[in-house]
Amino acid sequence: MTTEAFFIAYDTVLAKWPEGTEHRTVSTPFGDTYAAVCGPVGAPPLVLLPGGGATAGSWFANVAKWARKRRVYAVDLIGEPGRSVPDAGRPIRSVSDLTGWLDALLDGLGIEGAVDLGGHSYGAWIALHYALHAPHRVRRLVLVDPTQCFAGFRPGYLLHALPMLLRPSGRRTRAFLTWETGGVPLNTDWLRLQEQTAGFPKAKPVTGPRPAPDALRELRLPVLVLLAGRGRAHDARKVGARAAGLLPDVRTAVLPDVGHHGLPHNRTAELNGRVAEFLG
Repeated sequence: MTTEAFFIAYDTVLAKWPEGTEHRTVSTPFGDTYAAVCGPVGAPPLVLLPGGGATAGSWFANVAKWARKRRVYAVDLIGEPGRSVPDAGRPIRSVSDLTGWLDALLDGLGIEGAVDLGGHSYGAWIALHYALHAPHRVRRLVLVDPTQCFAGFRPGYLLHALPMLLRPSGRRTRAFLTWETGGVPLNTDWLRLQEQTAGFPKAKPVTGPRPAPDALRELRLPVLVLLAGRGRAHDARKVGARAAGLLPDVRTAVLPDVGHHGLPHNRTAELNGRVAEFLG
């Protein structure tokens, strides 16, 4: 697999985005960050963070709906596959670095005031940490099957992921995603892109403990938590109950018949409708 093949697959997924989508690159202290941008200029901003190993293109099945009333900025994470280019002299190594990167990104995008912030999986973990870091810059928070936010991973999920993590290949990636989603069909172009990430250079992702319960109890902004009913990453109902017990202003819902990695592009009608309603 080559980087060239990755970008061919990436552009195929990005072609599913609405006509007129813009492509922005923003300089930050940690490197250049790519964002796909669509929606009316001047509309309230919605910033989207993908899951680990995924890209801004992952939101292809959602942005047309959300961009009707929002200016959508979907981001490639620094150090992950995509068009963002990390600064070799200043890698992101901590939660503080991640929140500092997002501060710089929002400034570089010219976004003033609070944003709606959404994330899937690892991206949701980053989004939640950022909301705790800078609640004045977040209006509403959307967490799509968030990992390591309210509960840990299931051991079986980590065991199945291990071969793919230790010796990445397209075949192992496909096998893992097929197992995790329980055979529910995945978008062919998106799946091909995920296979190509096996050959893409990556930095070691920032990991850490879940946000402190006391900090979550103090988070006063509205939060939407949408969970994958058939996901194998964690127990969706446990995560939902934990979120409801900690966050002062939260809505939770379990979407049936969809796995962790199938979100956000499976069961799109329900997912897109719930997010659009929440954003108002």
